[in-house]
Amino acid sequence: MAFGAGSGRGRLVRFALASAWRRARYAFHASSLYRWKYLGQVPDRLLIAPTDLRTADPTIANDIYAGRFVFAGEVVDVAGFSVFEIEAPSRAWAERLHSFGWLRHLRASDLAVSRSNARALLDEWIRFQNSHDPVARDPDVMARRILSWLAQTPLVLEGCDHGFYRRFMRSLTKQVRHLRRVARDVRPGLPRLRVMMALSAAGLSLSDQPRLVRQASRWLDQELAKQILPDGGHVGRNPGTVLEILVDLLPLRQAFTARGQQPTPILLGAIDRMMPMLRFFRLGDGSFAKFNGMGETQLGLLATVLAYDDARGAPGKNAPYAGYQRLDAGDTVLLVDTGPPPRPGLSLEAHAGCLSFEMSSGRQPMIINCGVPGPGAPALRRMARTTAAHSTVSLNDSSSCRFLHGTYLADKLGEAILSGPTRVEVSRQDNRGETVLTAAHDGYVVRFGIRHERKLVLSTYGDRIDGIDSFTTASGTPIARSGRDAFALRFHLHPAVEATRIKNGNAVFLALPDGSAWEFETPDLEVLLEESIRLSDIRGSRRTDQMVIYGRALHQASIPWVLHRVVEPGGHVRNHDDHDDDLPLGA
Repeated sequence: MAFGAGSGRGRLVRFALASAWRRARYAFHASSLYRWKYLGQVPDRLLIAPTDLRTADPTIANDIYAGRFVFAGEVVDVAGFSVFEIEAPSRAWAERLHSFGWLRHLRASDLAVSRSNARALLDEWIRFQNSHDPVARDPDVMARRILSWLAQTPLVLEGCDHGFYRRFMRSLTKQVRHLRRVARDVRPGLPRLRVMMALSAAGLSLSDQPRLVRQASRWLDQELAKQILPDGGHVGRNPGTVLEILVDLLPLRQAFTARGQQPTPILLGAIDRMMPMLRFFRLGDGSFAKFNGMGETQLGLLATVLAYDDARGAPGKNAPYAGYQRLDAGDTVLLVDTGPPPRPGLSLEAHAGCLSFEMSSGRQPMIINCGVPGPGAPALRRMARTTAAHSTVSLNDSSSCRFLHGTYLADKLGEAILSGPTRVEVSRQDNRGETVLTAAHDGYVVRFGIRHERKLVLSTYGDRIDGIDSFTTASGTPIARSGRDAFALRFHLHPAVEATRIKNGNAVFLALPDGSAWEFETPDLEVLLEESIRLSDIRGSRRTDQMVIYGRALHQASIPWVLHRVVEPGGHVRNHDDHDDDLPLGA
């Protein structure tokens, strides 16, 4: 199978023109010319409160009550003034504040003081809304705020006075009408889909809104059809986006039922396709593999959403539309990126990690990608998107994708991917428990004339992985002349893995916390141990190691390697004759 995409320069021109046109439409529809559209009769009441599936921590309510707001890794202590009047320390902090997701923590504390505190903070926001940080008017933030307000109405409206109730309803209605006006001009991808979900939830929750329900439901169906792929992946290729969408889409399905309406077949079909993908992307420890902007997995939230999966079947093996492959046997799991980057408008968080993989043994991740840092580290975020931050091959210290950054356009459009692999060929065979995956990409062909191919073989028992990384020309013939052909084959290791070079530097012994051990080996090539980094948007960065093999593609057209278990969990040393011999594939 193969994936296609447009040329880099043509993609940039189309992306820039489409973004300019969308931004112009948004500015026009959000201008004062349309403010009269936000006026009119305010709905009398709220009929339902959609369920909030996001996990809550009642201890955070104590911090909020004390005026201590911790968002995006930054702390702000409010003393004697409103939190909505201060200057936000960062955009990420402001987004968390104005999206009101923190209301769920106040509700979880189940105290009368939390209810009054929530009501007071929400009333402050309504009073100061004309002088808010511009972030508060961002449509994605507004959509999240509407969803939070609707879900937490039992917290903020129970026992409130009539004056607050009317202020709340007027503000909510005004925001819904504004969002409805600009909905089609919102940035494509998850932000636009979230806007459609917020409008649908508002139409179902507010009284006397049949027209809004019909319109928002139609728009939602259109976005689901565009964004949810036939295999259940998302067009942006971030595994975590599937979870983000389901967290709001599942309550929306319940809201339709609560109002006595049937959810549309497109909505139901999208949920049915996405649910198996939650298991597809999980490694042995339950977390998602870190591809294309995926950060730390919210395991509690994932468990909550998985409870809605009626099928509860085994994860699939192949996600050809999303561009991923899953190999598992015994207690070993490999997830491989086998897709091209998304189009520029959807690639602002995508990575240049084609043919990279992550691997876990039992519950312990072993081979990883570097992940993503918190929002306050733009330089690290750029580094995390490079090919060198992934467990795959990079050529000439460059990435397989080219990014838009460091220019005026990047400030306006975001750091999108301009070019990268346009064709990723994938072949898979599952034979009597053994899985053979072969994939190749052309991300380096235009610049260096080199095509990278990776073959992975996972044994029946999951105790051995044979691999070959090879280089050919675009037509598949051997490289005939030297040039810019320096390669680095990297395998980033999880911080919990202890690595030691053995066999005169041709192998590395990998010790895991559960007492098991694996050995990585490649014949006649030196394997170096270098420093790497494990990035996290929650736990912060941690030092780790990476195994690296350097060479020239002209002289080393293929690099065979093997990774096999030598010690079982608990310290039992394996007999090397138990299954296959330990010669690397192709040696």
